[in-house]
Amino acid sequence: MSTHSGYQRLRAHSIHEDSDDIQTFYGKRAKWALFISLGLAAYIYSLDGTTTYTYLTYAASEFGGHSLLGPIQVAQGIIIAVGKPVIAKVADVGSRGTAYCGVLFFYVIGYAAIATAQNIQTVVVGIVLYAIGYTGLQLLTQVVIADITTLKWRGLVLSLNSLPFLINAFVGSNISAAIIEHAGWRWGYGMFIILIPIAIAPLIVTLLWSERITRRNGLTREVKKGYIQSFLDTAAELDAVGLLLIGASISLTLLPLSLAKHTAGSGNGAGMLLGIFLLGLILIPIFALWDFKWAKYPVIPFRFVVNKSVVGASLIGAFDFMAFYLTFTYLYSFVIVVKDWKLINTTYFMQTQMIAMTLCGIFTGMYMHMFQRYKTLLVSGLVVRLMGVALMLHSRGADGSNFELLMTQILQGVGGGIAALSIQVSAQASVPHADVAMATAAVLLITEFGAAGGGAIAGAIWSSQMPSKLAEHLPFLSQPERDILFSSITEAAGKPRGDPVREGVISAYGDVMRTMVLVATAVSVLPILVALVMPDWYLGNVQNAVDCSPVDADAQPAEQED
Repeated sequence: MSTHSGYQRLRAHSIHEDSDDIQTFYGKRAKWALFISLGLAAYIYSLDGTTTYTYLTYAASEFGGHSLLGPIQVAQGIIIAVGKPVIAKVADVGSRGTAYCGVLFFYVIGYAAIATAQNIQTVVVGIVLYAIGYTGLQLLTQVVIADITTLKWRGLVLSLNSLPFLINAFVGSNISAAIIEHAGWRWGYGMFIILIPIAIAPLIVTLLWSERITRRNGLTREVKKGYIQSFLDTAAELDAVGLLLIGASISLTLLPLSLAKHTAGSGNGAGMLLGIFLLGLILIPIFALWDFKWAKYPVIPFRFVVNKSVVGASLIGAFDFMAFYLTFTYLYSFVIVVKDWKLINTTYFMQTQMIAMTLCGIFTGMYMHMFQRYKTLLVSGLVVRLMGVALMLHSRGADGSNFELLMTQILQGVGGGIAALSIQVSAQASVPHADVAMATAAVLLITEFGAAGGGAIAGAIWSSQMPSKLAEHLPFLSQPERDILFSSITEAAGKPRGDPVREGVISAYGDVMRTMVLVATAVSVLPILVALVMPDWYLGNVQNAVDCSPVDADAQPAEQED
């Protein structure tokens, strides 16, 4: 552990200097320019989030790959998770501005690949490339906000960054419904190839301009090195071995769960997937040994592992995302088939949870600013979220009340909005400013693995149960006819209500959704238990609650209730 202690001393020596520099780095004009640029980027980012997820269902169905939504979610989740520490390192080692440039590149080429895809494989490749851009934009936005705000204001500013979702929940729903009905899903992806660069460009220009001024004034410490040495140093700081190990372990563990259906009936295929799954499990302790003992700049430093706030925030995020994707991965398909709603009403329904999350996130930010605590609200929010998930057990199926189904999304959104902001601020408060980017990345890393796990379990439940449920409720159809219903949502929802085929499909969907919700309900209990032992940091006018570097005169010392 000698390298860790030496590295920690080096980082500790520069903590106060970094905290002071970061305020000088972004002057008043630069801060206001950043706030405006972040607002523009947040708007187009939210428009993306409220439209493109619906297109994926139709894209997969066009190529007969609707059953692959689970595996696609797993692959996307893995890339989003593994990409976070890489981008955090690039932002620290290089600059925020250059990191945003890389994010934009992957965003554009990913959507270009999807928009021009001729098969499901190309769609998957595009989703993976887009995921790199998505995770980068998500992480960098949070890091920049952490750079320019104190703990007292951070929760509110982070929540206001989601404010455009309130507008785009309705605007985006109308856009996506119109594109699906008239232009086709390809145009839905293609429009963002133009819109995303336009929206992010002002933010990149502002960051690069601030960095140029900073270098000119000599506020950054530059060390001249050869290109080869710089490359090796950067590779070491990225911990390529650690990233490879954790990415491989999670991929090999989760993907076999979702792909089990495609090897059904093949002994060799099933045996291969079992071997891959076991190999993934073996790589997890190998990754831990590498990162905690040998890595010079580990993906997850050991000091994070013994930090209750970072660990607690990571576990809460992981379990919460797992429960979310267990109920949400096939929710759009479920509503399209089970409910005889207009397409625009379905897209409105799918935005309900995000609207509730955004509103409650703003409320949570105001609460943190006024009371400068978060733990009580965090526990309460997780209890409300559990109620929303459990209510889905009663509201599923064709005969479930529309109001009750709507309430499941509202309750989950209320609890989720409170929890997401609380754990993020908690983790950032518990580390010095030099560690904010990596601590944020570590929490989001574990959180996204929870999302990938939820998608994998949902995919495994769907692929293992749906064929048998279709056979149970539609015995009068041939196997090829049932296979078509399994692989395409448009075929499943194509019959009118009252038709024996449509009613049989609805019954099958209701049975499978029940299993997913049961698992999600059990998982939703775990974040509450973790939250009960979380620290409750005082959120004062400081960058963090560890070194207590004040930003303004009325800053108070950090303290804990626990």
